[in-house]
Amino acid sequence: MDRLRGMRRLRRLVGIGAPDPSLTAVSGLVAVTELVDCLDMIKLLDAAIGPIKARDRGHSGGQLLVGLAAAQLAGEDFLVGLDRQRGDVVGQVLAPVPGLSSTTAAGLARRFTDGQWRAVETGIGDVHTAMLAALSPQRVAALCETVTIDLDTTDVEVYGRKKRGVAYNYQGERCGRPHVAIWAETATALAADLMAGDEDPRGHAADLLGRALAALPASARAGRVLLRADAGYFAGALARAALIAGVEFAIGAKRIAPLWRILAGVAEGDFTTAIDMDGAQIAVADYCPDWWPSATRLLIRRVALAPAQVSADPRSRRRRTLHPDQRVLPIAELAEADTVYGYSFIVTNLNVSTPEQAAAAEHWYRHRTAIENVFRDAKHGAALRHLPSGYPQVNTAWMWGALLAISIAGWLHQLTAIPGPDGTLAGHGVRDGQAMIATLRHRLIQVPARLIRHAGALDLRLPPGYHLLDEILARLRTLPTTS
Repeated sequence: MDRLRGMRRLRRLVGIGAPDPSLTAVSGLVAVTELVDCLDMIKLLDAAIGPIKARDRGHSGGQLLVGLAAAQLAGEDFLVGLDRQRGDVVGQVLAPVPGLSSTTAAGLARRFTDGQWRAVETGIGDVHTAMLAALSPQRVAALCETVTIDLDTTDVEVYGRKKRGVAYNYQGERCGRPHVAIWAETATALAADLMAGDEDPRGHAADLLGRALAALPASARAGRVLLRADAGYFAGALARAALIAGVEFAIGAKRIAPLWRILAGVAEGDFTTAIDMDGAQIAVADYCPDWWPSATRLLIRRVALAPAQVSADPRSRRRRTLHPDQRVLPIAELAEADTVYGYSFIVTNLNVSTPEQAAAAEHWYRHRTAIENVFRDAKHGAALRHLPSGYPQVNTAWMWGALLAISIAGWLHQLTAIPGPDGTLAGHGVRDGQAMIATLRHRLIQVPARLIRHAGALDLRLPPGYHLLDEILARLRTLPTTS
């Protein structure tokens, strides 16, 4: 009891001393800076974008985008976060782009032309090429043997009535709509547009695919390139563009009446067991809509459902997958049915001539949700969950900052993760594989440290138990630089 009272007295004696300017809360930004320098990221982006102002002074276009990405990686949610970062004296020593303020960033973003926003994708492609040049030949061969491009959109809700370039979507939310193409195997962005919330992505999809292919390194384009997209892209124009570019595709199909009629002609024995999905079966049928490539086939997936898994709400997503004859039944009558299946349809020109190939194609297509993981990381890890400005150019810069942040996380994973005997990479997250930005922020970036200057060198003194920064810096410094 006396010891406890003594501890309480000690707590009352704790005071607050003078601020220590040698401390920073974001010591891990030095790893981002090392990666940016290793890949020559700013120089490559600037070479593609070109000058954004008449006088060669201040920050460039590449520095703007990298500075926004670094601030979002450090946990800043708004443009004013750049000012908070600027006030951190030690953090500015470690940051890849020091001295970038919120007003400067907004002013620079408004100087970009439409052509320069397209040129950002060229710069991203050059960084991808630099990333491959820093990898081992075995890892490059594994990445470039088969390349998957995923297309999708995500809605970013906004609340300012005066914001331009946004619109109400079908849910009645006022939002912008980033339309993104990613390289699935590396979880990095290739091309993107910022559309209004009421724009249909199908009108932009063929162009976005072409730009994504142009952003792929030459060694990646030389391999097999595949395209995945959901039913929101069910249009012949995208399929024809993929065929002309030599890209194999798998695109989700809407559950329209002709597909239900085709399903009626599929025999029970035509279904084969799906891979890694309980109760799921796959079948192949002949189906080639008008103006689609002649090799197009239809993959049908059905999943056995218990009546308890089906909502009574007709708007529920799972209920909409039921056959139309079962979809209209009340839950009580649905429970009396012998079998209840949810159906999905995929149109593809992949080789699905055997049951094994059909099951493998459906299993690969099912991993299209990788782009949903990228969007989640861009919103909850970076700051794409809102658009900060009334100017579309500033919002486009903010979007590219978030996409560059997830790409930096992807490049960091490829360059510093440990390859296993089966070719997979053991990353820095709590599970094997690539760490999400939130994990990197907790374990790597938002780590407090003291910067010590001694004999012309800079040393970071980290708290006990934080070893990841030292490990990553050691691996980055063994990589060849592109300069």
